[in-house]
Amino acid sequence: MTQTLTDTALPARRRFCVAPMLDWTDRFYRRFARELSSQAFLYTEMVNTGAILHGDQQRHLRFDAIEHPLALQLGGSDPADLARCAKIAEAWGYDEVNLNVGCPSERVQSGSFGACLMLEPALVGDCLRAMQDACSLDITVKHRIGIDAVEDYGFVRDFLGQLADTGCNTFIVHARNAILKGLSPKENREIPPLKYHYVHRLKADFPDLEIIINGGLTSHEACLAQLAHVDGVMVGREAYHNPWFLNEVDRLYYGAGSAAASRHAVIHALRDFIEAELVAGVPLRIIARHLLGLFHGVRGGRQWRRMLSDATLLKNAGWPLIEAALAAVETNEEPS
Repeated sequence: MTQTLTDTALPARRRFCVAPMLDWTDRFYRRFARELSSQAFLYTEMVNTGAILHGDQQRHLRFDAIEHPLALQLGGSDPADLARCAKIAEAWGYDEVNLNVGCPSERVQSGSFGACLMLEPALVGDCLRAMQDACSLDITVKHRIGIDAVEDYGFVRDFLGQLADTGCNTFIVHARNAILKGLSPKENREIPPLKYHYVHRLKADFPDLEIIINGGLTSHEACLAQLAHVDGVMVGREAYHNPWFLNEVDRLYYGAGSAAASRHAVIHALRDFIEAELVAGVPLRIIARHLLGLFHGVRGGRQWRRMLSDATLLKNAGWPLIEAALAAVETNEEPS
């Protein structure tokens, strides 16, 4: 049985974080996730500065108050633009602004931000100072341990040290290199080897900084083991594809009770939210796509997924479709 943290080890609020995931951690997923964990620190999808400064702020920044604690992840490399966005984030009520210095996609590189910024620590430092001066929020960084063939621990140590000199105190470290050419974002999450020991060394070398580890964590046993070395863990795909994973977070990492009694209870708790969004014109498919993994491993879970991903059933559908899909799932939620 997975053991919880001891009472003497209870926790900073970033003890467990859900990673920013493009096209996935939108406000609909986050509202769903909050029914599973009241404590996990949530992150938005990466939003580039241009989308905020010149686009639809309501679309990109809107969130429900229940989503706190919540960070806005920004993509950008212009200090003035990032400062303006940080100030906007504070006005919207976010708890943190996180700068993306880890995304390896070529689309992001073409905008001169993401992982390629690890080669320009002085510029990243200027960005952090500008955001710190513009608002009172925590300004944090998410980055990799290296770029391309740069495998030396000293590279990430010096990078983090230079940024720490700006007053930045929290670093979320994906324990893989970023390969800027030749690998897709998906391959970049799987092919470069994990080097957790590099992240552990960062915490040892910078004991006064908050170090959060990310990459390849798919079980609570693995996450809790990491907390012997670092201050927090960040989980991505497992928290999305198997969302019930989040229901143990409050107990294991924060010493609180589990958020929901059952998967059925989670869906019923979302009813008012879902119906309000439907009235506002949001198609059910936009919300339902995030719910597909909830009954993973439960009898009837396949039928749940099938019904809530069927384009014909979803067309003009409302709450009754969710009720019908729930009816297909065993109420005792026994494993299949």
